[in-house]
Amino acid sequence: MAVQRDKFSFKRYEKKYFLTPDKANLLLNYMMPYMKQDEYGKYTICNIYYDTDSFGLIRNSIEKPVYKEKLRVRSYGTPANDSKVFIEIKKKYDGVVYKRRITTRADQVEAYLNGYVEDEKNAQIRKEILYFQNMYRSKPKVFIGYDRLAFAGIEDPELRITFDTNLRYRANYLDLRYGDKGLPIINDDRVLMEIKIPGTCPLWLSHLLDGLEIRPISFSKYGTCYKNYILPYTIGAYSKQNSYVAAGVSKEAYAYV
Repeated sequence: MAVQRDKFSFKRYEKKYFLTPDKANLLLNYMMPYMKQDEYGKYTICNIYYDTDSFGLIRNSIEKPVYKEKLRVRSYGTPANDSKVFIEIKKKYDGVVYKRRITTRADQVEAYLNGYVEDEKNAQIRKEILYFQNMYRSKPKVFIGYDRLAFAGIEDPELRITFDTNLRYRANYLDLRYGDKGLPIINDDRVLMEIKIPGTCPLWLSHLLDGLEIRPISFSKYGTCYKNYILPYTIGAYSKQNSYVAAGVSKEAYAYV
């Protein structure tokens, strides 16, 4: 199913579910007559999420608006300087997910985002990315990685079911070439399953989910990371900063505390 990595435009519905490891294994067994494992096997996905200085994009997303968008840079595994990475704009409108992406070298990401790399093959998507950057002036804000096992439908390869484990993040070393290390986003062994379909859910899958009592959830890796880790740290740092100001300590002093 290598076509998924070479595809540059997606339009689909996405649903997320949390499963225990036992239930994930049970579901895997039941769905195998209908699904085929991705030829890459189990692999690591690495992402750098971009946002405004005030985290305006994720704060808007958390409010669950009808329309939202984000920009990230993605690699499969840790890239070298000349490895291919993806720059992606992901939009969601009225429940439908639209994803547009291009590829560039890992060492040319910032140059591409600043308009210094020409890309005639993907001129329209490049234009959209640069428009996004001109509007938001987004910067790297957090790394999010996870280990993925992916499957595609035998009859309909556009049907994708993925199982993500070891969800992790870091707020420093915001370059994919620094590797995939990070701290846990969730503190248990739950498996995050995502079902990605271009239209109606197949009947066999609906029955399977109902039979196993698997229900969709609202969950965002970046949103959870922001609410649980980045925002509390930001508030704490701001409070600490104000305490130094109140005590008469200079701005330069508390900048290094």
